[in-house]
Amino acid sequence: MTDSTVDVLHALAREHLPADIAERWIGLLRPGVGLVKASGADPVAGRLGGLPELPEHEEWPVWEGHGPLSFIASLDCAALPPAALDIDLPTDGTLAFFYFDGQLDDGAALVAPHHPDTWAGARVLYVPQGVPVAERPAPEGIRPYPEVPLTARAETTAPYLWHPVVYEEFAPMPDDHPVFDDDFREALWESDEGAGHRVGGHADPVQDEVETEVAHGVLGCAWNDPRLKDESLRWVLLAQIDSDDDAGMMWGDCGALYWLIRREDLAERRFDRAMFTWQCS
Repeated sequence: MTDSTVDVLHALAREHLPADIAERWIGLLRPGVGLVKASGADPVAGRLGGLPELPEHEEWPVWEGHGPLSFIASLDCAALPPAALDIDLPTDGTLAFFYFDGQLDDGAALVAPHHPDTWAGARVLYVPQGVPVAERPAPEGIRPYPEVPLTARAETTAPYLWHPVVYEEFAPMPDDHPVFDDDFREALWESDEGAGHRVGGHADPVQDEVETEVAHGVLGCAWNDPRLKDESLRWVLLAQIDSDDDAGMMWGDCGALYWLIRREDLAERRFDRAMFTWQCS
């Protein structure tokens, strides 16, 4: 959902929801940054694939017992639209995203939040501005993805209808609540451009809310644990990377990768505490 569709989101809420419910739902919209393939004179804010530029002292991320991760994407924080996000992303430096994508074991080992022994299969590295870096060759057995430059565009993002933030806003929320009305759901679906590549804002899940998946993994609890909702609300989207033909990326059946982080860890630049999940159709 691009910034140009914010009026569409407002209009469809006001068309399909009671007035008071519509305004409360609109209040849940969040700014994000979409990343699309750059062309021509588009400013480049990041890239998919290629080879990462890392400091000399930084080891290529490895999942012990399995092997090196693949380099997925990098983000130039200084190139993002000013004041485009409501999360405390660094204003300079580079974020690099790595994931154990199955190249070394034909997809036998899956990274999942509910299996803590797999968490090392996804990493986020932050390289502050001014730190000397050099392009790092891929480890043996890792085929780099084709490089695709990305440009940034402001987006307005809507929450997944079953996101804990929706339940919190409208609690107590019966199954026949107006936001679950078929016409409203259909209108939202038609306005959605798909998961896409995104920084910040609400995640666009392929299946169910990714925040709850991560919270469930971190707590190691049952799905009906009363702590789960509050923990889910602590996590925000850092980045999502969709399947992409140009980069030769296919996550399961047209799925997407998601990195999330607690706001306090983001403020402290504790990217080692970011969590990962992925979903496919």
